[in-house]
Amino acid sequence: MTVAVHTFGCRLNTSESEVMRTQTRAAGLSDLVVVNTCAVTAEAVRQARQAIRKAKRENPAARLVVTGCAAQVAPQDFAAMPEVDRVLGNSEKLDPAAWQATRRALTQGAGARADLAPQEKSAVSDIMAAREAPAAAIEAMQGRTRAFVQVQTGCDHRCTFCIIPFGRGNSRSVPVEAVVSQVSRLNGNGYREVVLTGVDLTSYGANLPEAPRLGRLVKRVLAGVPNLQRLRLSSIDSIEADRDLIDAFANEPRLMPHLHLSLQAGDDLILKRMKRRHTRDHAIAFCATLRRLRPDIVFGADLIAGFPTETEDMHARSLDLIEACGLTFLHVFPFSPRPGTPAARMPAVARDIVKERARRLRDKGEAALRAHLDGEVGRRRRVLIETQAMGRTEQFAEVRLAAPFAPGAIADLALIGHDGRRLAAA
Repeated sequence: MTVAVHTFGCRLNTSESEVMRTQTRAAGLSDLVVVNTCAVTAEAVRQARQAIRKAKRENPAARLVVTGCAAQVAPQDFAAMPEVDRVLGNSEKLDPAAWQATRRALTQGAGARADLAPQEKSAVSDIMAAREAPAAAIEAMQGRTRAFVQVQTGCDHRCTFCIIPFGRGNSRSVPVEAVVSQVSRLNGNGYREVVLTGVDLTSYGANLPEAPRLGRLVKRVLAGVPNLQRLRLSSIDSIEADRDLIDAFANEPRLMPHLHLSLQAGDDLILKRMKRRHTRDHAIAFCATLRRLRPDIVFGADLIAGFPTETEDMHARSLDLIEACGLTFLHVFPFSPRPGTPAARMPAVARDIVKERARRLRDKGEAALRAHLDGEVGRRRRVLIETQAMGRTEQFAEVRLAAPFAPGAIADLALIGHDGRRLAAA
């Protein structure tokens, strides 16, 4: 074993894991397991701790480094685990000097000795002091045919349920030309589709000279990398979508007709208690506008079930939002109180009710997905081949392949059926 990286959470973490693979090799590290954690829910933290214990059981001689948002928020909790040799913060994990220091510490035997205090294992700085987004270059993404490019990190907003700003800091963006250069590099290395990622993607550029918006970045990438066939965005906040971005969806066929929206709820009072900045009507109008400009666009969304104080009527408005916005791909989260957030102190909904409401949202989401797949049967779609058995349409629907293709290719395929979750190609 050389270096194994286990990644939890968002596409941003996936992109950063590739940076860590490069930097650990450059630092001369080997026999190392890196766990890149997520803090968005208590379940995500539990899964990370479980993965740490499993990794140590399966690789008892390996050193184990924990990083990511959960490690940034609660470094001492992870440093106290006997399996863990070192904890790195979110700034440190992308810093070559931190990996050089990690190699020296582990080589000197300063790992998980019984007499080593948890704080001596940690290299975690104040993330709120970070002022720039890292623009580390990567050449490829291990095992992936779509490449993720970090263009932004951090968040200036403070939604009452969200711990992520405390793991990522305030919003910082990668300069436009650095993003174009990274996308061009990956496209030159064979990647036909690139996904722009960030914590709060539509806040892109606020800290940069001239404050370029996300729409300008999208247009510059498409103009600067003419051989790129598909550009996709990760989750956005619709209230921040600028005119150039909307224009790009209307007029740039290489910008994929799929958007994942951070909606969270369909009731205005719950949205206000979440400290979200959009209203129900804004979300519906945004989807209607983009669908008018780009009729083949498909929407996904994050929805939280059982936010504190949510009544049955409020929950019904979240259910109704699925149809009102025409949502297809849902990420449903049962509300998870995160220590230190205002929502954790609000009157809670009983856990059995939270789970039941999450089930209802998922059931309605599955019905919406089936309806979308019904409408795709009989069409031809351009499919990016992700494995020999599976690919994705431009609208992000999974396609089961009838014959093997080379991963990374784009094939024009006839769609002949579906199983409720993925399409089938002829």
